[in-house]
Amino acid sequence: MVLYTCFGGASDLPGPLSGHPCAKAMKALSAAGIDYEHRKVGGIRALPWTTKSSSRDLVRELTGQSLVPCLVFDDGTAIAGSDEIAAWAGEHAVTAS
Repeated sequence: MVLYTCFGGASDLPGPLSGHPCAKAMKALSAAGIDYEHRKVGGIRALPWTTKSSSRDLVRELTGQSLVPCLVFDDGTAIAGSDEIAAWAGEHAVTAS
C-alpha cells in the first residue's frame, strides 16, 4: 500500500505542525504497525492551483479529488483524509503473536 502526502506532512514535525493531516495519517499507520510505502506529491492545499500538478493525477483518478493524505491499497482502491486513514489503521492494527 502507498500513502500519498504533501511535502509538509513529515510525521516528525514539531509543535503546531505535528497536527498536520498528512502527519496524522503517517502516525496512525505507524502506531498501528502497518507497513506502507510513502510518496510525496507536489502542491499546497492553501494554494489550490498548486494541487493541479501531475504528481496528484493518481490521487485524483482514485478519489475524485486532489487532496492528500490518500492511502492506496494494492488492489487499487483508496481512502482519502487523515481521519478516515486513522480510523482504518485503528481497525487493522497489527497485533503481536
